Amino acid sequence: MTDSGALVVRGRLVQPARVVDDGVVVTFGGRVTFAGSVPDAVAAGHGPLVESVPPAPETYVLPGLVDLHNHGGGGVSFPDVTSSAAALAGVLEHRRHGTTTLLASLVTARPEVLLDRAAVLAELAEAGEIEGLHAEGPFLSHRRRGAHNPADLQEGSVDLVRDLAAAARGFLRTMTIAAEVPGVAGPGGAAEALVDAGVLPSLGHTDGSTEQAEALIAQVTKALAGRGGTLGPMTATHLFNGMRPLHHRTPGPIAACLAAASRGDMVVELIGDGVHLDPATVRSVFDMVGADQVALVTDAMAAAGVADGHYDLGPMSVMVLDGVARIADAADTAGDGEGPIAGGTAHLIDVVRCAVAGGVPLPDAVRSATAVPARVLGLAGEVGCLAPGARADLLVTDADLRPVRVLRHGADVGVDVDVAGA
Repeated sequence: MTDSGALVVRGRLVQPARVVDDGVVVTFGGRVTFAGSVPDAVAAGHGPLVESVPPAPETYVLPGLVDLHNHGGGGVSFPDVTSSAAALAGVLEHRRHGTTTLLASLVTARPEVLLDRAAVLAELAEAGEIEGLHAEGPFLSHRRRGAHNPADLQEGSVDLVRDLAAAARGFLRTMTIAAEVPGVAGPGGAAEALVDAGVLPSLGHTDGSTEQAEALIAQVTKALAGRGGTLGPMTATHLFNGMRPLHHRTPGPIAACLAAASRGDMVVELIGDGVHLDPATVRSVFDMVGADQVALVTDAMAAAGVADGHYDLGPMSVMVLDGVARIADAADTAGDGEGPIAGGTAHLIDVVRCAVAGGVPLPDAVRSATAVPARVLGLAGEVGCLAPGARADLLVTDADLRPVRVLRHGADVGVDVDVAGA
């Protein structure tokens, strides 16, 4: 309901540590002015406005979701777009499902292609349609490359970091790097250049040892602290996926990432869509490191929200069958009898739903898809929360966590029945 410019949304309000069974959010001018229980809203002077809206116990009210790792959707591949108008269709596919803040992710490609795509996507960031860019590669492990083109992988390059940051016009927010790739870690390496450019390094697609991962984490953590906390914390790109598996005699990077997350030096991404990770793995990581050190992500590609079939992911051809995307006609590099997974096809609310179904408490799953990634982006209190002064980004779902309404800056995005049932 609206009254003199105010907007009221009532339902089961999901807050960081609890669910308020009869909660309400009041917004004005695109900002949240109140979020809490109905009695508290009445006590705060919002009584006539709030009481005119009937209770909605069959719905949840969440902050707008924040996705740090997203390659596209609705048939649109961000690594392949040649215009910002084309890219916007992919952004809107996820926005209609409740993701109101998003990083558009690139994949490994030739340097000139990366610079061109970064310039295109920077237009969307300048227009406020996305928060910025994530570059996944090209300083990645050949062995743990996953869906990345091996011909375009390269050693760490300070020059490419600087060129890419310039092409993105200040909107390159994160970059995935492998600790063991020459030119990445150590003084004068790409990791150092990223922090200098205001870009958050993310450890991923790595076959490195625990010691190599620990050294990079320590280097980046120290460098981030030197910037006064304006960046960070460091992240791990889709933990477990694209990494040397955890083994009791050769623990590899996963052990280092879990340890760093447990002490607060890292936020680990989890693609908790039921395809990339078993729900028990997701639940176990939440139990080990806590929801405040986990960011749920989609790693979505063009097929998110649309039919199975053939798609492009940068220079790679992808086949989607039964909602699972894999590199077409690829060798079994992971040793699981199938070609490499090539991104996700879920929306972030689907990942939240899957995590909850797997035993993660609803407030924790929502926090890891909202406030935690917002903190990574330096946007704590601005997005990913429902608190006075925050941007009025809201997702209303039914009891099964399926979208029924989305607002961004206090304006309806336009979820319809077909989208809500997707």
